[in-house]
Amino acid sequence: MTSAHVLHALAGMIASGGIEVVDCSGVLGPETPLLKLPPDFARDTPPIRIHRISEYDKDGPFWAWNWLELGEHSGTHFDAPHHWITGKDYPDGYTDTLDVQRLVAPVNVLDFSAECAADPDFLLTIDHVTDWEAKHGAIGKDEWVVLRSDWDRRAHDEGLFLNADETGPHTPGPTAEVIRYLLQKGIVGWGSQCIGTDAGQAGGMDPPYPAHNLLHKNNCFGLASLANLDKLPPKGAILIAAPLKISRGTGSPIRALALVPRG
Repeated sequence: MTSAHVLHALAGMIASGGIEVVDCSGVLGPETPLLKLPPDFARDTPPIRIHRISEYDKDGPFWAWNWLELGEHSGTHFDAPHHWITGKDYPDGYTDTLDVQRLVAPVNVLDFSAECAADPDFLLTIDHVTDWEAKHGAIGKDEWVVLRSDWDRRAHDEGLFLNADETGPHTPGPTAEVIRYLLQKGIVGWGSQCIGTDAGQAGGMDPPYPAHNLLHKNNCFGLASLANLDKLPPKGAILIAAPLKISRGTGSPIRALALVPRG
């Protein structure tokens, strides 16, 4: 079967509903939870604001449109390598220079939602990943890997979503050993349903914030604030995670879509 036949069959399966398109993004708006930096840093991501230009009125009698204020790393978003100091020297490390071929790839959904519900500081370890692979199959080269925590169920309330106290945020994430293991396998990137790709307490790890530090050091991508991962199988889906082509962009809000075979 030629690639043209494959694409024709895929289009037919999508049109017939044999393949479901699952929206893996949260709503982007003024109520979207945003990252809060420690107080010794000067600036946080600004609040999202949607400004009306016109809506069938004197400023535009036949059309409606808005202009937006938002940070690159707002809502469900993409981290490009240039986002972190370890990835700053990649010429293709910006949202306008990256290789778009890498953005559409099979996705491995590691479901540890029960563990995350029991312990918001849950850390994904090598044993968790290898046990998952023994059950579902090996994680392959050029694939996405995402942690299903069902944290998106908290997204209606910023306090619940950030889950922070005087010691910092308490959200699940990977250990440094897991990120190194996945990089050895040649993954495209790592994704989370939390505000960032790292665990809330990852600042105390070695290296600090290992998902950011190690992924971007290796020219790989991060996805944060993903939604609806409970609608994806452990294996067998295709994830499309495309950032806006922002000039020298370090990241971008995305509409992450998964192609999921029904049944």
